[in-house]
Amino acid sequence: MLLGAGGYFDESSAEGVPSPCISVCRLSADGTFCDGCFRTLDEIRVWAGSDSTERRAIWARLAQRAGFEFPPPSPFEDLP
Repeated sequence: MLLGAGGYFDESSAEGVPSPCISVCRLSADGTFCDGCFRTLDEIRVWAGSDSTERRAIWARLAQRAGFEFPPPSPFEDLP
């Protein structure tokens, strides 16, 4: 949510899209994605060479795998 509030996923933002890596690097039981960041091995491999559009697309896919909303809602949305 804080990343969403920081504008990292807004297509018009000049902020770089942050890596989802949390330094918990191990494969899921079925070997299809990382248990830490929920990226596939292919997504991890292409991350460094990806532009912001592709990085947001990777975030959207890993969010779906992890079961959370993307882009994340801002924690400030409900404030008056």
